[in-house]
Amino acid sequence: MEKMEFKTEVKQLLDLMIHSLYTNKEIFLRELLSNASDAIDKARYESLTNSDILEGNEEWKIKIIPDKEAKTLTIRDNGIGMTKEDIIRELGTIAHSGTKEFLKALKEKEVRDNPELIGQFGVGFYSSFMVADKVTVISRKGGTKGGTKWESAADETFTVEEVEKEHRGTDVIVHLKEDEHKYLESWEIRNIIRKYSDYIEHPIVMDVEKTGENNTKTIEEETLNSQKAIWLKSKSDITDSE
Repeated sequence: MEKMEFKTEVKQLLDLMIHSLYTNKEIFLRELLSNASDAIDKARYESLTNSDILEGNEEWKIKIIPDKEAKTLTIRDNGIGMTKEDIIRELGTIAHSGTKEFLKALKEKEVRDNPELIGQFGVGFYSSFMVADKVTVISRKGGTKGGTKWESAADETFTVEEVEKEHRGTDVIVHLKEDEHKYLESWEIRNIIRKYSDYIEHPIVMDVEKTGENNTKTIEEETLNSQKAIWLKSKSDITDSE
């Protein structure tokens, strides 16, 4: 296991996130789902010239896994995935290309209630620290062997180690703070997806308990988003809130 320090700009960004830059913390899920969707898009594009990335699986999807016992919320995608070098570059030592610009924008305008900026500058991953006391990322790039585990408690450092990961893609595991456990509730997850991520073209799925005949309980994977942009929907299907 290797322990490293965040770049200065990332430290500043994490400090802002931890101290509630935004009043609507729920946008962390929107950002992680958006990143997962982008990872799938990259895999689809790259697979056009390198089919090894697919590993025989073209059933693209993003899975949300709430674990009330562990107090974790996992966002899993089967997109392009990351190598160890990718993870270190994207999440830690070298500031993301948008970090400096984002920090500059914070100084020049009021953004507390303008959550669009966080996605605009490509720093959405760090918003997970608004609700988490630790974040774990496990990833494996399609077409490669072995995986990488990245972890940080936003204490100015992060660790990286090699792990086994059966399937390509990335798991972002959000270890929720004591007062943020509402994000483990299925109704809360559904509301956030309906509000921010319904348009994502890849299915966002979650295991849900169903009650059948004779009160038998079964677990089924349910798609939570319509996968259709609001401007492509029929006018009669659009609600006032949308």
